[in-house]
Amino acid sequence: MTTLGAVFLPQLPPERLRAVAQAADEAGLEELWVWEDCFRESGIATAAAALAWTERLRVGVGLLPVPLRNVALTAMELATMDRLFPGRVIAGVGHGVQDWMGQVGARVESPITLLREHLDALRALLRGEEVNVTGRYVQLDRVKLDWPPPAPPAILAGAVGPRSIRLCGEAADGTILTGGTSPEQLVKARALVEEGRAAGGRQEPHPIVVYVHAATGPDAEARLERERIVWGYDSMRDVGVAGDAAAVAAAVRRWADAGADTVVLQPTPDDPDPEGFMRFVAKQVRPMVP
Repeated sequence: MTTLGAVFLPQLPPERLRAVAQAADEAGLEELWVWEDCFRESGIATAAAALAWTERLRVGVGLLPVPLRNVALTAMELATMDRLFPGRVIAGVGHGVQDWMGQVGARVESPITLLREHLDALRALLRGEEVNVTGRYVQLDRVKLDWPPPAPPAILAGAVGPRSIRLCGEAADGTILTGGTSPEQLVKARALVEEGRAAGGRQEPHPIVVYVHAATGPDAEARLERERIVWGYDSMRDVGVAGDAAAVAAAVRRWADAGADTVVLQPTPDDPDPEGFMRFVAKQVRPMVP
C-alpha cells in the first residue's frame, strides 16, 4: 500500500505548526514531513514539537543537511526523539543546498564523500556501537551513545544526481526524492538505487519517498503556476497536480506506479488553509489511493 503524507512548509511561521500537526493527526494523515531549510526552521525542533503535540502521526525530517551537523549530534537528537516517540520518527539526511552551505562556511569539496561518511557513522551510532573513524570529514574517537534506540531507526538520504542516488541505495535505508521529480525520473532513480543496493550487498527493503507539488481549491491552478515560476519548471504536468481529490489521487497513483513507496504532497506556500490541506489529503485523497 502506498503511504501518503504532506509537508508543513518552512515558509509558514513556526507558530502555525501546532494547529497544522494536530489537524493532520486528528484527520488520520499517516505522515507529516518537515524540512530544515536555510534559514527558516530547524528540522529537529519542528519534528520534536509536532511529535509532542500529536498522538499517532509519524513525522519525517526530510532532510537534515549533513554539512551543517556533527554526526554525533545528529545521532543524539535522533536517538532521543526515537526513544521519546517510538516508531513515529522518520529521519532523512542529505547534501543540503550547496549555495546555502557556502553561505555558512560549511560547503565541502566532496559532498558525496561527506554523505557516505556521515551515513556510515550515523547508522553505526544508532545501532549502539562505539565508533572510531578518521575520515576525510568525519572524525570520531570512541564515540558511543549512552541512550541508543532499542532498535535503530531507518535512516533515509535525499539525493538528486545519479552518483548520490546510487549512494542512497548503497549506504542509506531509503531514498528521498525532491519535488520536481517526474514519474519517468522516478523510474530511473529506482534503477540507480538498485545499482547501489547491489554494490553494497543490501538485501532489506529500500523505500523511496517522493515529494509532489499539489494544490486544491478554487485558485489551485494559479497557485501551482506561481510554483512553476519559482522552481523554473517548463511545465507542471509531470511534477505536480492541481484539482479536486480525484485529480490529486490519480496523480499520487502515477508516482506510486512509477516506484514510490511514499508520496508526500507538497502544498504551495500561499495555500490559504494549511490545516484544511492536511484534512483534504487524509479524508478525501487517501480513500482513493490503494
